Amino acid sequence: MTSTDKQELPKTFDPSAIEAKWYPHWEETNAFRPERPDAAPYTIVNPPPNVTGSLHIGHALDNTLQDIMIRYERLRGKDALWVVGTDHAGIATQMVVERQLEAAQDKRTNYSREDFVKKVWEWKEESGGQITRQLRRLGCSMDWSREQFTMDPHFSKAVLKVFVDLYNQGLIYRDKRLVNWDPKLKTAISDLEVETREVQGSFWHFRYPLADGVTLDDGRDHIVVATTRPETMLADMAVAVNGEDPRYASVIGKFVELPITGRRVPIVADDHADPELGSGAVKITPGHDFNDFEVGRRAGISAADMLNMFDAEAKVVQTADGLIPAEFVGVDRFDARKLVVEQMKALGRLVPHTVTAKDGEVTEHDAEPRTIQTPYGDRGGVVIEPWLTDQWYVDAKTLAQPAIEAVKTGVIEIVPKSWEKTFFHWMDNIQPWCVSRQLWWGHRIPAWYGSDGKCYVAETEEEARALAGEGVTLDRDSDVLDTWFSSALWPFATLGWPEQTGLLAKHYPNDLLISGFDILFFWDARMAMMGTHFMGAAPWKQLYLHGLVRAADGAKMSKSKGNTVDPLGLIDQYGADALRFFMAAMESQGRDIKMDERRVEGYRNFATKLWNAARFCQSNGIGASASVAAPQATLAVNRWIIGEVVDTVAALDKALADLRFDAAANAIYHFVWDQFCDWYLELIKPVLSAEGDTGEATETRRVAGWVLDQILVMLHPFMPFITEELWHALGERAGDLIVAEWPQPEASVDVEAKAETEWRIALVREIRSAKNELGISPGARLNAFVQGANDQTKGWINGFWTGAQRLARIDFAPLDDAAPEGATIQIVVNEATFVLPLDGIIDIAAEKTRLTKALEAVSKEAKSLDGRLSNPAFVEKAKPEAVEKARADHAEKSAEAERLAAALARLG
Repeated sequence: MTSTDKQELPKTFDPSAIEAKWYPHWEETNAFRPERPDAAPYTIVNPPPNVTGSLHIGHALDNTLQDIMIRYERLRGKDALWVVGTDHAGIATQMVVERQLEAAQDKRTNYSREDFVKKVWEWKEESGGQITRQLRRLGCSMDWSREQFTMDPHFSKAVLKVFVDLYNQGLIYRDKRLVNWDPKLKTAISDLEVETREVQGSFWHFRYPLADGVTLDDGRDHIVVATTRPETMLADMAVAVNGEDPRYASVIGKFVELPITGRRVPIVADDHADPELGSGAVKITPGHDFNDFEVGRRAGISAADMLNMFDAEAKVVQTADGLIPAEFVGVDRFDARKLVVEQMKALGRLVPHTVTAKDGEVTEHDAEPRTIQTPYGDRGGVVIEPWLTDQWYVDAKTLAQPAIEAVKTGVIEIVPKSWEKTFFHWMDNIQPWCVSRQLWWGHRIPAWYGSDGKCYVAETEEEARALAGEGVTLDRDSDVLDTWFSSALWPFATLGWPEQTGLLAKHYPNDLLISGFDILFFWDARMAMMGTHFMGAAPWKQLYLHGLVRAADGAKMSKSKGNTVDPLGLIDQYGADALRFFMAAMESQGRDIKMDERRVEGYRNFATKLWNAARFCQSNGIGASASVAAPQATLAVNRWIIGEVVDTVAALDKALADLRFDAAANAIYHFVWDQFCDWYLELIKPVLSAEGDTGEATETRRVAGWVLDQILVMLHPFMPFITEELWHALGERAGDLIVAEWPQPEASVDVEAKAETEWRIALVREIRSAKNELGISPGARLNAFVQGANDQTKGWINGFWTGAQRLARIDFAPLDDAAPEGATIQIVVNEATFVLPLDGIIDIAAEKTRLTKALEAVSKEAKSLDGRLSNPAFVEKAKPEAVEKARADHAEKSAEAERLAAALARLG
């Protein structure tokens, strides 16, 4: 949009109307990705939100920070590309569509796989774009013309190629291992998708009889084992003891005969058994426990021989040796638990838990109550079952090495650096990555099996048939790939890979990835592995990890707690610009953000202040500047404000180079609010109101217009909507602000002008403060006598006569006049003392009495609070919020006491 005329700004700042106006305009004019073929590239890929998702407060933070960097680099003239798209979210999306079917008294299994997948695509077309619309509400300047989806044909081609290449390189393989099985969703899930909850459970002790007449050295004919999962004894394959434990040395290599099943299992020596815990003996179920799986392998039990006792719904099935009694088969795992306990008790093999009351009475219970750390699926919401299945795995340890080296050598810079230790720890201890999922929605694994079970991996069925040869009937693997497998390719597959496109050549590696620390391992580390392996270069130069947005009390937000915050509601109430500025201002490296709606409201007030400042400029003939460089200036106040722009640009450049979003927001906030609105516009009012169109007024209008333009450009990455609106309202423009030039003042700080203007500000501030302390009306005009001023200060006073009358409501006495006797206020600025007589202004005695009483009262309160805070019992035992409030109250009362003491001192 090219504007030719000034638009008079309305009195009221209305964010919603501005947002509705400018976002569609930017998108329609391709402003998010202007043609800049010769410009240096700058690239960010957006962490693809789930296609099922809606904007939450974490998204608002993550995307605000990305948009700040993209808008900043676009203003600096770069070919700024922000890749946007959504993830197909295998489990989440399939769950959404299955719930819809259930609501219609239907279910997935009523359809063929192809027909169900078709229904998912239909849902995606109808309902899958909600979060992308919401990102627009936030103001995200993404390249929507190239919006990506992880199931798009070109992306799917990349996924299949990666799988096949890794398979041919020996880095993907099929293996029988324990997985985290979700019995509700009937699929394997990754360790990262398991959440641990504290559950009140039980701890049972059982006597396992020694076989063949063997006894322990103390004569016992059994070994006591303990478990929180009695049902798994139906598939026990060993009992482990520590090889250094003398209690069991004589029975290592002997057998126990399991109750209920009658299975003979060996007693093995393994360090997993801790002599200090319980009886020192551990039952081993290698097919249903991750630790037991490793013990079993060390004992020589192959994965193929490990017993499985559950089906996909975690109901009991018969084991390979056929020893589970019929009454257990088909029973749910938790019902089987009760049945095992009942039968062990009936067999006399349950060791009761005894409790002695205070009066000495002893009672017996079947089990000891325990708080148990229990794994749950984060999607299915049910207890996860370790289950032995054939799955596809990535050799993550091999792929991790180049990524680790990239961080060690600085090819990838992790910000804050403190996260490097966490990154290295996880990567150094990385386990094989299970990438197969038992779903219908997703990238189907490109593997086909002959009738003899032989596997053929290829990108297409035609290629698989060519590998198998004529006459071989092939069936495709029914599993799909883990969603994170495909999203690990996001930095290069979104740019056209495996095709060697110009976009890929220019924009890979990406410059920056901004991510929540909570997906460092889900996504960031896996991108680093895939990028270094397939592209030969790390996917990005910097990885910035931000914290969480927490509730106001510091608690983690969750729907169950009812403390979540809807960012769209905040946008409706305060505007997108206010929410964005809040996110930037509060984003301090290495810290979480506490949600504070009052701060959001405060930044809405900041936007209103800028709006009113622009209206003041309009009404005083100040409009758009035609210059990128600073105008020539002679007045000290104009030379000063130009220098403040120079300093602010430098502060912003440094802060954004360091990814210090809080420092950047703070720099522009204080320049706009303090230097420009509070002081510069006040200081130039006498010049603008002078009679006639003087040269000083012309210069001031030119400088003020230029400064306001620089403000709009510098603030644009943080507050894009209001700045674009004001940009066009102030006068003729060649183009939109979103594609304007970043400030290049071509000026320096004028030290003399800075000193003079800061002296004026200090004088006015001190006089206003003194009046306020003594209860004198701000409009009361006082005389000011000057003592001890040097020649420079005298010159400044002579140049500030009118300004002092208007801003400080003082009249300077002739510089050689002495102050009259009587009560006065004495204000010191630099070397000079300004004496303001108070006779006839206030009742000095009454004012002293008032201040003294107020000082005594507030000092008493401060002392009382200090006593509480000095008491360790209060600090350690009181609620954290109570301690925090006491500290805040103490600081407030102490500051008030200092103010009152200063006011008394002024009265002598």
